[in-house]
Amino acid sequence: MIQPTIITIDGTAGSGKGTLAMRIATDLNWHLLDSGALYRLVAYAAIQQGIDYSDESGIERIAKEMDIAFIPTGGKLVEVLLSDINVSDAIRTEDCGYGASKVATYGLVRKALLQRQRDFHQAPGLVADGRDMGTVVFPNAGLKIYLNASAEIRAKRRQQQLKENGVNVNMPRLIRDIEERDARDMGRKDSPLKPADDAIVIDTDHLGVDEVYRIVLQKAQTLVLS
Repeated sequence: MIQPTIITIDGTAGSGKGTLAMRIATDLNWHLLDSGALYRLVAYAAIQQGIDYSDESGIERIAKEMDIAFIPTGGKLVEVLLSDINVSDAIRTEDCGYGASKVATYGLVRKALLQRQRDFHQAPGLVADGRDMGTVVFPNAGLKIYLNASAEIRAKRRQQQLKENGVNVNMPRLIRDIEERDARDMGRKDSPLKPADDAIVIDTDHLGVDEVYRIVLQKAQTLVLS
């Protein structure tokens, strides 16, 4: 059965899905699920507790037990709470991004987080951002969006973000890191990154944030009003 009160936004790292999901959720006054932040939270908690990424059982325990909350702010990023502590900035580091793609390869971890993600679906509706939202977590979502962009374009966007925060990065290395993460996400055995069969695929290489937002908002409003 189609669930018209769920919109999924999947895509590659750095394709703009997080910002888009935030804006759509804010405009519709719906709940927001940043599933990528879940895996970043697991990685962050593992670092804090001194648990190696190779310790699958230890990582699974974290995924089951961590106390989390997402609060839309109307800005570019969702506010992320871990045990009532704001860790929004702490989980956005390159180390946590790397860790997230590592722990996400574990089937036990994905299984532990599956129902927690589905529990975010509450009235009036949910916008879910991630990599397997439309294929695995919410396969019956009323609207499925898949964003993509070349590694070079995504690297330039990431470089600009880091530059604004006073961080200089090596562009060739950044491109390589993005390509390696794509390979991990798309090649993992459990819930690989790919568009759902009924997803609307949008290439954002030559589209600005506002253009993508207008396209998706129009489709979202059509869904809500139908």
